[in-house]
Amino acid sequence: MTVPSTDTEALQQALRDRLPRYAVILYNDDYHSMDYVAEALVKSVPDLIVEEAVGIMFEAHNSGSAVVIVCLLEQAELYRDRIRGYGLGVDIKRE
Repeated sequence: MTVPSTDTEALQQALRDRLPRYAVILYNDDYHSMDYVAEALVKSVPDLIVEEAVGIMFEAHNSGSAVVIVCLLEQAELYRDRIRGYGLGVDIKRE
């Protein structure tokens, strides 16, 4: 028996809702320019627009750290690795 696509989508969404979320955390960076950090964020996390990246960068600069995005573990690991590839301090933390 084939499950209609809407039922499958609803089941997948229900499963995603139950999975733990992880925050990608950017740490303040005293070595790279602010433009570099914002550009690295936009290139690393497709959902971010420049204005959001600048806001995240300023929050990390002023507070020491900032949440870039909250997502599933595999995505969080991917984004962490991409951001780290730009030489920036970043980690993930379970929400």
